[in-house]
Amino acid sequence: MELGLTTFAEVYPDPGTGVAVTPGERLRQVVAEVELAEQVGLDVYGVGEHHRADFAASAPAVVLAAAAARTTRIALTSAVTVLSSDDPVRVYQDFATLDLLSSGRAEVIAGRGSFVESFPLFGYDLDDYDDLFAEKLELLLAIRSSERVTWSGRHRPALRDAEVHPRTEGHELPVWVGVGGNPQSVVRAGLLGLPMALAIIGGQPARFAPLADLHRRALGEAGHAPQPLAVHAHGFVGESTAEAADAYYPSYAVAMSQLGRERGWGAMTRGAFDEMRSPTGSLVLGDPQSVADKILAMRRDLGISRFMLHVSVGTLPHEQVLRAIELLGTQVRPLLDEALTPA
Repeated sequence: MELGLTTFAEVYPDPGTGVAVTPGERLRQVVAEVELAEQVGLDVYGVGEHHRADFAASAPAVVLAAAAARTTRIALTSAVTVLSSDDPVRVYQDFATLDLLSSGRAEVIAGRGSFVESFPLFGYDLDDYDDLFAEKLELLLAIRSSERVTWSGRHRPALRDAEVHPRTEGHELPVWVGVGGNPQSVVRAGLLGLPMALAIIGGQPARFAPLADLHRRALGEAGHAPQPLAVHAHGFVGESTAEAADAYYPSYAVAMSQLGRERGWGAMTRGAFDEMRSPTGSLVLGDPQSVADKILAMRRDLGISRFMLHVSVGTLPHEQVLRAIELLGTQVRPLLDEALTPA
């Protein structure tokens, strides 16, 4: 099973000092995280696209290209690309270029976006939220399959025998669909024969099993081969479970409380946090064995073939993030491998 990390390059203020890292410093930290992730044997690192002051990564392909120059093996993916408000031609060009620079390690996880800032920024109407994604995903896949494209739609100028370059070499650019829990998006991924990345940031992971099953059924009904299923979840790895919880809670509470104010949720409390990190909760947090056990439970309940841990939800001291990455690769990974190796 593949194991990796995701980030949005968060720049929330430190809960202790109130000081935030600069966007430049945070992006340089992200590149260092990717480098360490490869060194400790992780498989994939993903950078999400956002267009707001508390996240520094509005251009994931650029960040991943910097990481590509300092790595040789780890897969480099968006997590996600907000395809609804982007141009599929440019998305393909950006990630094909990344793929060439990285010797075939680029991926796109395309999603509709959980934030809406990019829609007015690039001149799109939120009333077209799903139509934009469906149409642009269709175009992205058409570009991926042929260097000459003839296509027309409602939300973008038509293409007539247009050439899109550069092209990936020796393989198609991997395209996943990122899903937050919407059944329509799950079915779309399956009918198109695409792998799916499922974001689980609340609730009980086992309750997402019907969506995993729905994806597999849609793949089969459309005549497609089985495709990988990934989970992205918040969490942290510490030397002990108590240490991990105490280290992670302050920054997590700052970030989730701010998002909660924007979306009408209540503030994050320690009680709610502790419930989320329980064995059946969504937070993948604890000592290496506890983290491995929760990932294995998701594999059992959902059938996942990739797990991506999102450590930097708030602003943790960078050395703590690096230590969590080290533990994920050197201690959690061997536990997963041992559990999944046939006797």
